[in-house]
Amino acid sequence: MSDNIPQTTTRRTFVQMTAAGLGAMALHRPAAAAVAASDRIRVGFIGLGGQGTGRLRGFMEHPDVEAAAVCDVDRTHLDRAVELVVKTQNHKPDAYGDFRRVLDRKDIDAVMIGTPDHWHALPHVMACQAGKDVFVEKPLSYSIGEGRAMANAAEKYHRITQMGNHIHNDLPNYRRVVEVIQAGKLGSIHRVDCSLKTGLKPIGHPADCPPPPELDYEFWLGPAPKRPYNPNRSHFNYRYFWDYSGGMFIDFWCHYTDLAYWALNLTAPLSVSSTGGRWADDDNGETPDTFDALFEYPNKLTLTWMVNPNGRPGFDHMGSSVIFEGSEATLVANYSKYEVYVKGKKEDHFQPPPETIPNSPGHIREFLDSIKSRKLTTCNVGYGHRLNKGGLLANIAFRVGERVHWDDSRERITGHTRASHYVTRKYRKPWKLT
Repeated sequence: MSDNIPQTTTRRTFVQMTAAGLGAMALHRPAAAAVAASDRIRVGFIGLGGQGTGRLRGFMEHPDVEAAAVCDVDRTHLDRAVELVVKTQNHKPDAYGDFRRVLDRKDIDAVMIGTPDHWHALPHVMACQAGKDVFVEKPLSYSIGEGRAMANAAEKYHRITQMGNHIHNDLPNYRRVVEVIQAGKLGSIHRVDCSLKTGLKPIGHPADCPPPPELDYEFWLGPAPKRPYNPNRSHFNYRYFWDYSGGMFIDFWCHYTDLAYWALNLTAPLSVSSTGGRWADDDNGETPDTFDALFEYPNKLTLTWMVNPNGRPGFDHMGSSVIFEGSEATLVANYSKYEVYVKGKKEDHFQPPPETIPNSPGHIREFLDSIKSRKLTTCNVGYGHRLNKGGLLANIAFRVGERVHWDDSRERITGHTRASHYVTRKYRKPWKLT
């Protein structure tokens, strides 16, 4: 239903991934060959905008995947997906405009959910109830309450899940950074700084108008509030409106903060404060394009996050990055590489520890293998919910304009009634999350 990465970031990501050696990833892909029907995984694809179509392509690279059904509320997206499956797998998938028809299919083993953020929770929970395994895009959920419902459903119905956070598995650099930090090479770490350089352009001020005939706009809105159709409020640009998402910050929170959570085994922040605004872009978007958040974590750890069109000054050559500040050294990492600094000077002869974390077979392949083995994936929705909470709390702090305190044992904001209203959302009828 929507593209999930802005074009400027897509190009940058591809460059980084290529530099990291995507050719090595190809070695993990199974060779094209006939697959026995008993080993085939029949997948339904829900949400086929830019990101969803990319996932469709990625899944079909694996010979044990059959794209059995495709679903989208935009007929243009749906027709494109059908054509792609026919071209790639030489069969015509069943096409639907209502994801519930996909879940009704007894012959479908798993679903991929590539919808906008506000449409992640309902299909996921209903898919678990229907006995399907689920690959759902990041950010895991629109709200913390939804994330909890998603994690509970996966556990209750014993489903294999994967949150689409592909940097975790598809590039080996994160594994090498985690090894450095967990080996104690930086000393004690009490501060982590994350930053996103967006380089985005304003989206303009288009007027409200009737929705295009190929789009079922009422279904697209779903549980979100009723609003007049505006060209900027659907498809890729939906993420700039609070009704559906939390801006570029929440879109990339999982990609970068994942490294800190993994390396330091973080849980949830104790408190969060945020500031910023939509200062660089003169358009009708709502979420901030300039954003700073300060997190207090247990064990005397401070984490900061910056979103800015120009990124964080200081390590400009690294672009969007994560900086670990240790008592003995500082490490800065992006998707494809890391650098170590001692007393402000780059350590050109840094000796990394032995590799202890095996490289992944790939984000999608891991999910497919787990469907067969019934072993948890590394980015299952339980982990995804733990990771996603911090970013959602930062957006809540921004929207109320005050610091918020979090009780993770009860998953509640304490001492702030107005902020607590954002922990979950009231769905528009007739939709409800059960």
